[in-house]
Amino acid sequence: MTQAELMKGSVDQLLVGIERYNPEHLSTLEKYVEVQCAENVYDLEANLAVLKLYQFHQNYNMKITSQILLKALTNFPHTDFILCKCLLSKDLCKEDPIDQIIYLADLLESCKFTQFWSRMHTIPDLFLNIEGFNDSIRKFVCHVVGITFQTIDKKLLSELLDGVEDSTLRLWVKKYGWKELDNGYIFIANQDENIKTKNITEKIEFENAATIMTSNV
Repeated sequence: MTQAELMKGSVDQLLVGIERYNPEHLSTLEKYVEVQCAENVYDLEANLAVLKLYQFHQNYNMKITSQILLKALTNFPHTDFILCKCLLSKDLCKEDPIDQIIYLADLLESCKFTQFWSRMHTIPDLFLNIEGFNDSIRKFVCHVVGITFQTIDKKLLSELLDGVEDSTLRLWVKKYGWKELDNGYIFIANQDENIKTKNITEKIEFENAATIMTSNV
């Protein structure tokens, strides 16, 4: 059993009711954040509780705060990062490295993946303790590619995944059921087949219809 699994039960108890806001639990919750980073697991509720305690006491641990934000990035396209950011003060958002992480989030949200990787490589120390970070971001890239492209140039896909080698690229192609074509492209999906029509039925009550009819008289 991993350390995260061992801590999970006790941490869940700390998040029940008023205990969620007990500052005496902060050291345990901070340790749990570090364990999440080391073991590539994720617990948004616990991380939000840490940020809420920081917000109450206006005393942010920059290392833990950064780790929480980085873990939130790994769960794109979900809105975890926005939830975490809402618990930060405006001044803190302007401080290093929080401002850099926010910029990275903006790049991801804008699907500027090549710029994301380039910027990330300028601050490698920030990600040293976040196990599985790169692959988590690649999953999001593949999600976007999967709902956007019918075919994509093999070299472009490699760049979007941070310049991975052919052997690694094939693993991602296989993982998502895509197909490598002879012309240097990757077949993703026929996006026309993914378009689903929806019947919209509007119900107008008799009283509302009567009002409309009389207004036109």
